[in-house]
Amino acid sequence: MTSSPAPDLPPTDVPSNFGARFVRWILLGVGAILLVPLFPFYVRIVKEYERGVIFRLGRLIGAKGPGLFLLIPIVDKMVNVDLRTIVHDVPSQEAITRDNVTVKVNAVIYYRVTDPAMAVTRVTEYMRATSQISQTTLRSVLGQSELDELLGERERINQRLQQIIDEQTEPWGIKVSTVEVKDVELPQTMQRAMARQAEAERERRAKVIAADGEFQASERLREAANVMNQEPMTLQLRLLQTLTEIAAEKNSTIVIPIPVELLRFFAGERG
Repeated sequence: MTSSPAPDLPPTDVPSNFGARFVRWILLGVGAILLVPLFPFYVRIVKEYERGVIFRLGRLIGAKGPGLFLLIPIVDKMVNVDLRTIVHDVPSQEAITRDNVTVKVNAVIYYRVTDPAMAVTRVTEYMRATSQISQTTLRSVLGQSELDELLGERERINQRLQQIIDEQTEPWGIKVSTVEVKDVELPQTMQRAMARQAEAERERRAKVIAADGEFQASERLREAANVMNQEPMTLQLRLLQTLTEIAAEKNSTIVIPIPVELLRFFAGERG
């Protein structure tokens, strides 16, 4: 009698494969749960006016942004750098000008970061460094200028300050666009001396103007005298005009001079 073939049995490794997959899913779930708190460290968003300088294991990768990008936790480190123009007030600096006058001057400086990687890697705290350079340069330029230059040639001093500070901050990736001297504070004694000088200058100008007016008047009188010399009748007309002007007031006694020729004429008739 022929025996029937044995039925196919399911593979014995099915439970083991199911258990492996179950363990894998458990591990993935636990890993996801553990990585959820670290998720903010993966994603970085950089604004339009910012750049993110990235270091990977201490090595500079470059500046990224604007937008969204991912970082590797623990491996990557990012430093945000603002690219907008920074307005910085330079504290009041006391200096002695070239003509030995003590002044206090404060200024304002406008600058911005043009190379974020250089601003992070070439200098520590580029804002503070730029502020210190501005103060030092301001005292130096004041010491090389006279008081009259500081008061009357402010634009040239501003340009000189901007050029010197920009040359020193350029290796840091910083561009200085404008430097303006805001206020110049002088000692009280110097203010009084300058007031006296201004008053004397105005008096001198007044005297010069008055003398010039007298000179021009004398020139006109000389021309008028030449005309009267040519026409003697004009002298009589001028005399009558003067009498008319004096008589308009009606508060004075008028003495009319009589020409000597008229007296001679009457004396001749009597003779």
